Amino acid sequence: MRYKRVLLKLSGEFLSGNGFGIQPDATKTLAQEVAKAHALGTQLAIVVGGGNLWRGARQGVGMDRATADYIGMLGTIMNALALQDALEFLGVPTRVQTALTIQQVAEPYIRRRALRHLEKGRVVIFGGGTGNPFVTTDTAAALRGLEMNVEAVLMAKNKVDGVYDDDPRKNPQARKYDTLTFHDALVRGLQVMDGTAMTLCQEQGLSIIVFDMFKEGSLEGVIRGEPIGTLVHR
Repeated sequence: MRYKRVLLKLSGEFLSGNGFGIQPDATKTLAQEVAKAHALGTQLAIVVGGGNLWRGARQGVGMDRATADYIGMLGTIMNALALQDALEFLGVPTRVQTALTIQQVAEPYIRRRALRHLEKGRVVIFGGGTGNPFVTTDTAAALRGLEMNVEAVLMAKNKVDGVYDDDPRKNPQARKYDTLTFHDALVRGLQVMDGTAMTLCQEQGLSIIVFDMFKEGSLEGVIRGEPIGTLVHR
């Protein structure tokens, strides 16, 4: 089964090479993987985080929480623009839409316009999260995925090829799940998405696939329907 329309959730670290800021080589490598997936003909939306530029829980200590979160939203827009630039350099038509209005650099989020972009074969990158503080970009991914009528949310992970019952980087005996229900993931406290995002996906029946983005060709394989990563379903 090949997915016709998906939403890819990326963390900001994919643009930083596991460091800080935006690194051109890391962003180019990421864009190449996205471009290969786009070439399959699948309609592709993206939500990108901003942890490579700002982590409110650490850098925003002592700040008003809403202000710290808005700074983080601006970081996600910076990442969205960097990824757009890298994709368009590869010839992939791309649009950035933001939940915060910055018309000089991106379109404001308009659902019908975003759907039209997808139908025309453009990659749509959503920046600015949901536009609201106290909400993570995981929740933004779930919300935009539902609004875009995608078939699955693809959760890209950093060198972890799915959901495990323990941290596989620390425990070599950790067991990987090939499939998992939302209920089991929530009850066991497994790190798939944040709880709000998972509950939203569970209620609406939107599946999540957790996979290793750093493994070359994995995004293409997931879109082709190959048994890669962990499928989280209702």
